[in-house]
Amino acid sequence: MKRIWIVCMLVFSATLVNAGEMQDQDIGFLKSKTGTVALIRAGLERSVEPGQHLFVTDTIVTGPQSSAGVVFQDGTVLTLGAVTSIEMQKYLFNPKEEQYGFEFYMKRGELIYSSGKLGKLAPEKINVKTPRATVGVRGTRFLLSIR
Repeated sequence: MKRIWIVCMLVFSATLVNAGEMQDQDIGFLKSKTGTVALIRAGLERSVEPGQHLFVTDTIVTGPQSSAGVVFQDGTVLTLGAVTSIEMQKYLFNPKEEQYGFEFYMKRGELIYSSGKLGKLAPEKINVKTPRATVGVRGTRFLLSIR
């Protein structure tokens, strides 16, 4: 009985470690920026520069007359316009185990989405959430504007 309890605790601990690693997974990076671009991570807002790595649950906010380019691990590109706010909610790109998923919440602003490998391998796993709708991505490129 004691062995079963120890095995259960080890499995539970491993699950917690893996969940933590998923949140800290490097999902992409900021390729370019003009003007003011901020990154909100763990409730703290900081200025961001090209090359900054992004993680699940990060929020990117652009200021007036600003823009940002984000490149994800699979080659997907998001180009954010002025006064845009997006929160990364899920990103999973593991072709070896055929595990995919990409979700982000766009609160306001404009963006151009260009699919990478995720859009070709599992387009049904890509979702964009907005204040009024959730959009399933089935194309390779689109413009989204929320006012």
